[in-house]
Amino acid sequence: MTFRAAQASIAWSSLQVLALLLAGASLLASPEFVSAQTTSKSKSKKSDAPQPAGPRDYSSANFLVHTDLPEAEANDLLKRLETMLALISKYWGRPNKQTIEMFVVRDLEVWPVNALEPAGRESIAQRGGLTITSGTVNRQTGKLLAAKSRVYAIADRGVPQHEAVHAYCHQTFGHAGPTWYAEGMAEMGHCWRDGESRVHCLPNVVKYLRGSEPKPLSAIVNNRDQTGDSWQNYTWRWALCHLLANNPNYYDRFRPLGLGILTDQPDATFEKVYGSMSKEIAFEYLFFLEHFDLGYEVTLTAWDWKTKFRHAMPKAPVVCTVDANRGWQASRVIVRKGEGFEVTAEGSWALSANGSELSPYGVEQPNQKLATEKPAPAKKTSTTKRNSKTETLEELPSVIPDESPFKPGQLVGVLFNDYELSKPFVIPADGSLVAPGEGQLFLRCEDAWNRLADNKGKVNLKFKLKTDD
Repeated sequence: MTFRAAQASIAWSSLQVLALLLAGASLLASPEFVSAQTTSKSKSKKSDAPQPAGPRDYSSANFLVHTDLPEAEANDLLKRLETMLALISKYWGRPNKQTIEMFVVRDLEVWPVNALEPAGRESIAQRGGLTITSGTVNRQTGKLLAAKSRVYAIADRGVPQHEAVHAYCHQTFGHAGPTWYAEGMAEMGHCWRDGESRVHCLPNVVKYLRGSEPKPLSAIVNNRDQTGDSWQNYTWRWALCHLLANNPNYYDRFRPLGLGILTDQPDATFEKVYGSMSKEIAFEYLFFLEHFDLGYEVTLTAWDWKTKFRHAMPKAPVVCTVDANRGWQASRVIVRKGEGFEVTAEGSWALSANGSELSPYGVEQPNQKLATEKPAPAKKTSTTKRNSKTETLEELPSVIPDESPFKPGQLVGVLFNDYELSKPFVIPADGSLVAPGEGQLFLRCEDAWNRLADNKGKVNLKFKLKTDD
């Protein structure tokens, strides 16, 4: 891709109202729709690179960016914007047809007084971003026609991409949807990576969400929040959209829902699309908030809602297989508090591609080979969005230290009962398990939740109910 840079002094003049004559349509003239983004109050450090005397113009296939960034940084921004736009236009199935104009500011002091609209200047002064869209509205449908957006954003990494998503949606669809969807997807926009579903958010997002009281699902999708309210509220919306867009239990419905929202389909509401799955989504959403970190993959931790469970019997044991590279997996056995089981575990696993082979109880087994049998056909809950480009990606640094009380590689269990989980517990190495409570037993190989993807191996298990004989 070739990028052009030309010296320019920017003098802003108001956009002329776009006129559109349609037979039989009644129009309202020149409305403006505003999407805003706020950031944390802390200001980013300025680059040590020499700053230009004033803003310059940089253009690419889909963007015209006015910025005071140095040329190398401006061109890097254009490349990131083009990459992001390619991903979101492919996701929504609508190519971008109109140049997206952006004002990206590092230092307001080098910009002429009249170079920015007052609202845009104010948003940048507050370390945020703003998208202003002008056009004409059909009086009968309320839909914005012939839309043209102007983006104003601080130069901090992420804000320009966020606002560019709004501009694309406004110019392509006429709006960006309800606040939870519009802001959640815009936050996803600067985190998306081609062919993978790992979490790539900013570290302060992890710290905030992991350290806060979870916001209920209903408080996110049902509130009539306004855009630009706070960066904290943006993080809750991002988390929900990330979960729905990547979790194999829900992503088949999420893209059609989004397209329905953007194209004004009457049945395109969260309640109508996901109403029957609200308990499941709420459970997985809270689980995500409790365990996610950079590198976390919801494709590997999606909950198994379809497996049938039963009680084990002395002469009818329950068998299952647990993969090392997934989260909680169904054992297929229901337990009652105090019941005793004989547990047989065969196989081994490793916590990295070249890691030591471990027994199901986390003990190194140098002479034991990892299970190499071909796995059974993957269920939907084990589907993962990964390709050859992402298999060798570098490990992302954790924001929250892993403080598990269990030994790495140890077989651990948890009980699921009425959408609540018990405290995790160890499956004893002596093969004797006493159920600590009642519910469906789920199992996993102990490892940091954002480090599952490179685990290898599996363990075959058999649960046999003990008798008093």
